[in-house]
Amino acid sequence: MDECFKGDIASLDPELLQVPEVSPSAVKSNPGVAEELFDQWLSLPETNSLVKSLLNNAKAGGPLNVSGTSLSGNASNSLPSMFPAGSTPPLSPRSSSGSPRIIKHKAGPSALGSPLKLVNEPVKELIPQFYFQYGRPPPNELKERCLFRVNQFFYGHMNGLQINEFKLVTKEICKLPSFFSTALFRKIDVDCTGIVTRDAFVDFWINGNILTKDIGTQLYTVLKQPDNKYLVQDDFKPVLRELLATHPGLEFLQSTPEFQERYAETVIYRIFFYVNRSGNGHLTLRELKRSNLIASMQYADEEEDINKVLRYFSYEHFYVIYCKFWELDTDHDFLIDKENLIRYGNHALTYRIVDRVFSQVPRKFTSKVEGKMGYEDFVYFILSEEDKSSEPSIEYWFKCIDIDGNGVITRNEMQFFYEEQLHRMECMAQEPVLFEDILCQIVDMIHPEDERCFTLHDLKGNKLSASVFNILFNLNKFMAFETRDPFLIRQERENPNLTEWDRFAHREYIRLSMEEDAEDASNGSADVWDESLEAPF
Repeated sequence: MDECFKGDIASLDPELLQVPEVSPSAVKSNPGVAEELFDQWLSLPETNSLVKSLLNNAKAGGPLNVSGTSLSGNASNSLPSMFPAGSTPPLSPRSSSGSPRIIKHKAGPSALGSPLKLVNEPVKELIPQFYFQYGRPPPNELKERCLFRVNQFFYGHMNGLQINEFKLVTKEICKLPSFFSTALFRKIDVDCTGIVTRDAFVDFWINGNILTKDIGTQLYTVLKQPDNKYLVQDDFKPVLRELLATHPGLEFLQSTPEFQERYAETVIYRIFFYVNRSGNGHLTLRELKRSNLIASMQYADEEEDINKVLRYFSYEHFYVIYCKFWELDTDHDFLIDKENLIRYGNHALTYRIVDRVFSQVPRKFTSKVEGKMGYEDFVYFILSEEDKSSEPSIEYWFKCIDIDGNGVITRNEMQFFYEEQLHRMECMAQEPVLFEDILCQIVDMIHPEDERCFTLHDLKGNKLSASVFNILFNLNKFMAFETRDPFLIRQERENPNLTEWDRFAHREYIRLSMEEDAEDASNGSADVWDESLEAPF
């Protein structure tokens, strides 16, 4: 055989292809020989007949008989092969992982006589349903327990419950704040019959799968309009009307409905300022869940002193905001202009920053009067001004300083605002601080990623961002920062849960209360004097 391989491969007798005694070492030492032998084998007429027969059997779905039993006698007896009879060449190895194609093998013995083992189809694992468009149905045990409670509350009320009888259902069964009672009642009583039957409540709360949802989704479902996928300001009004009518800490306002309305408006504005982070007036479920509004509502429902509920609902905070607006609104048309706002905080702000506020860069005014700021606009302003460390406030003032709106505050933009501060310090005979020194101080305070500019991310991640804004446009707070009182610093450390707004509102409420008491005392003394004069007559 070695001599044959050394000669011309084309001179080989085809009969040699049928000889099974070809040495494997001869093939290994001559890699091209195997390919030439295979080409010679394919050129044989018997091979052509065999291949055609196997293809026809495969198309017909019949068994593949390589031993030649289904072929003619010539083909079966003279199968040209270099492999042992009754076997086929092994398949090329292929990975079952990473291939998008899955080859299915029929069960049963193979006519090919292949040494490969048969692979059965994998057993399909039944995955339980994990998404429910309308909420997960309650488990039977929870459903039965809830139905038992419902039957207790509706016992003796065959025709249903009226709105004044529905509060316990809201509180005890639904576990919602009691001042959501009216909103929940009207959500179920879609036909405005004034009655909610047991079946109607069960259909809405249990069969509607509201029972299994988290409290945030429950409150959101009760508040929002059916066609909306968000909450608007008007959605909160029924809830606040009931809070004003039922909360013991707000009973004194029942004789002054105009202040009830202003209180409700202020609470709503504060909610949207802190919770509606997109600032589009559409409060989403995601924003509601990420906020502390739900916890504040539950706290307001439990706490009799509404002033202890510092987030959103404190009456003292409303009083400070409203009185501050009233002080600036000299003509009491419920609108303020630039000249009014420049007097805020004893002329603490610069003209340049007031111009930026009235250019409506940080926020579009809701006022319909050109060049005038309405009450809602003022609420956003004062919350931003008195607590510049909150995220909404940082965004508000960042937009004001970012003159070209490119998303970064540059040295030139900061210098533009600080120039007026520097001029005011000179007019007040204060020792001026050069901008270069101020810039170095700001860089040391904020540690921006790029010292050439400041991004919103740089300011949000730093506790001293409020001081940066005060340096640029609030002279009074800038001076207070430069001469910090150690006593006040110690107070802040003792009450870390209080925000800058909380401290400001507390100080202002005490001041306003003392002024009102002094005014009442002076009016009272005048009344006594007048009465003494009129007594003899």
